[in-house]
Amino acid sequence: MSNETDTAFNYRLLNLIERRPEISQRDLAAELGLSLGKINYCLKAFVVRGLVKVDNFCRSDNKRAYAYLLTPKGIEEKARVTVRFFRRVETEYETLKQEKASILDLTPLILSDPIMLRSQKSGRDNEAAHEAQCLLVQSHKK
Repeated sequence: MSNETDTAFNYRLLNLIERRPEISQRDLAAELGLSLGKINYCLKAFVVRGLVKVDNFCRSDNKRAYAYLLTPKGIEEKARVTVRFFRRVETEYETLKQEKASILDLTPLILSDPIMLRSQKSGRDNEAAHEAQCLLVQSHKK
């Protein structure tokens, strides 16, 4: 996994554990769209790193039921992961905002004469214009 993927995954997993300590590994796997084995492996790694503590439910009829609790170290790690996650999301948002602005800047040219625009522009500008034209055509069809 890449570092960005790790950050997003750790954020989601630690967040679920904090919100629902009684959640089963099977439910974690379903929520995160991963295999039960992957969740088991990750939880064991979190326990080894001291981020999560595993307790049996004392009053549970199902003696195999566990509670996953964030340790103080786990809470600190969740805070760090949360900051990294939101910084990444903010960067992605700014990138998308800039791409949208560049497409909107090209919109009048594309609508006025897309054939002339393609013949006069080259390289990246031409690709961006073509992509913008395709998006405009698709949005007008809806």
